[in-house]
Amino acid sequence: MKLEDDPEIARFRGEVRAWLAEHGDLAPLVAAEPSEDEVARWRAWSRAIAGAGYAGITWPEDAGGRGLTYAHLEAWQSECAGAGLPDHFGLIGMDMAGPTIVDWGTAEQRARFLPGILSAAEIWCQGFSEPGSGSDLAGARTRAVLDGDEWVIDGQKVWSSFAQWADWCILVARTEPDAPKHQGLSVLLVDMSLPGVEVRPLPQITGDPEFNEIFFSGVRIPRASMLGNRGDGWKVALTTLDYERSTHGIALSAHLMAELEGVGRLLRAPRPDGARAADDPDLRDRYTALWVKCHALRFTNARIINQLDRTGRPGPEGTIAKLHWSEVNQQLAALARDVLGLPALVSGRDALDAGHWSYHLLRTRGNTIEAGTSEILRNIIAERVLGLPRAR
Repeated sequence: MKLEDDPEIARFRGEVRAWLAEHGDLAPLVAAEPSEDEVARWRAWSRAIAGAGYAGITWPEDAGGRGLTYAHLEAWQSECAGAGLPDHFGLIGMDMAGPTIVDWGTAEQRARFLPGILSAAEIWCQGFSEPGSGSDLAGARTRAVLDGDEWVIDGQKVWSSFAQWADWCILVARTEPDAPKHQGLSVLLVDMSLPGVEVRPLPQITGDPEFNEIFFSGVRIPRASMLGNRGDGWKVALTTLDYERSTHGIALSAHLMAELEGVGRLLRAPRPDGARAADDPDLRDRYTALWVKCHALRFTNARIINQLDRTGRPGPEGTIAKLHWSEVNQQLAALARDVLGLPALVSGRDALDAGHWSYHLLRTRGNTIEAGTSEILRNIIAERVLGLPRAR
């Protein structure tokens, strides 16, 4: 396992860097909840990414991708993050729903959905968590009942990112009410424009409604909308979650490294009196400790990338990276706050760095909850990585 680029990845990284330098002015500034104009520009930026072959880098060529390695994907994501540019707008589709459809979808489903995901013509959300189950995915109570050639869906989902813009939802529903809870689930692909689908945005501490509730009331979808077989929902959903915590985790770690560099610049920047925050030994020591943690995460991600390139499938090791990333990202935001003082708390596009640090400080509070709470992730690591006895 090596952290440095081999000649092919170095060549690809140079290609990416040159393309971003030439086309980066197309990208929107995304510091908080984007406006409609910014969403439109972000979609256009995503089309440009897809047109240049940087969407679906690791997807098979017959799925519209380039069939390259996850090391190529890491190079793309780290260069985007380092340049301060956003990745593809269709985050859920690109990193979670799309790869799951590649793995589990029929030929018809792959042909129908993958091109729209790549081009950002269709945006996806996940319908996994519920008010009464949260991280206990197997406790989902949203029901799908077969009525002739249609599934009829009733229930509620929560914490669904991008649902306010989504055209489609990858939904976990209970289709076998009498089966043990892990065996009674199925995954359905749901058109969000159908009658009976209602999205209610949930404002966060940032003031932005990034998450949403989704209500399903008698929603009818074709029988062929199922992803995988009836009762396979637990296995299909684990595929999605493994991609979220590994493939998507690579992108999150790339942005973490960019934030680390940003805090380093804050520490080195001279103040009006000529002093620097780095002159404070406590701040300097905290940054050094976080630098070590961030680079340790790079090694973990290198192992994950090696696993993905060898097997083509993510493993539970990605859970370690997600847990580590979420806690380090919070600690780094807190350090930025203490380096900047009151300016770090001022929000708005006219604030310091367009309000980046105030937004980041608040947004990171959710990192240890989303995609599985830290407590749940520690149980997964204990059971699936370390082979310890089940907690319950």
